[in-house]
Amino acid sequence: MGTRENGKLLRTVTAAAMTAAMAFTLTACGGGDRAPDTGSSSQPPGEGGDMDGEGVPDSASEDGEVMATLNGTNGVNIAVTSAIRDQGGFVTVKGKIENTGDRAYLFDRWSAGDQDFSGKGASVGGMTLVDKEGKKRYYILRDTDNNCLCTMFPGGLGAGEIADFFAQFPAPPAETTEVDLQVPTMSSVTIRITDK
Repeated sequence: MGTRENGKLLRTVTAAAMTAAMAFTLTACGGGDRAPDTGSSSQPPGEGGDMDGEGVPDSASEDGEVMATLNGTNGVNIAVTSAIRDQGGFVTVKGKIENTGDRAYLFDRWSAGDQDFSGKGASVGGMTLVDKEGKKRYYILRDTDNNCLCTMFPGGLGAGEIADFFAQFPAPPAETTEVDLQVPTMSSVTIRITDK
């Protein structure tokens, strides 16, 4: 095999290896926390409303026992499975969001005070924690690019979808073990913080 053929073969093998590495990287970094799309619609969601406080289906307890639930009149239900304080001074709230409606939910009314995530895509960025005894409200943390440290839903949450979510907040004082989780367009619910 001549030098020209060797060079051509080497370029082909290198290109194939780079393509495989990029595909692996994209797969590993993909939104694996989202349920597969089951035919969501791009129509705007219904209006939000008060929550009735009843439970979300048992599938919400896969990551742990459900500690609190919020059910919206617009068909978007939230099940909180954990609120863990770590030694770095953060509280990470995790759970599942279910869209039982027949249209995609775009989180378009989920804003929170000074935290404007417009242009960043749909997210749970409007959630806040309220320490009633300490009289403080905690907003979701942001990175240096103003992205919330929370789950993003670039296309919203499709009809019939269930997706994991997380949201990271500054931790209230160590003696505070209960806070209210507040969600725009929904009522609040009390959750217990556990230490890691």
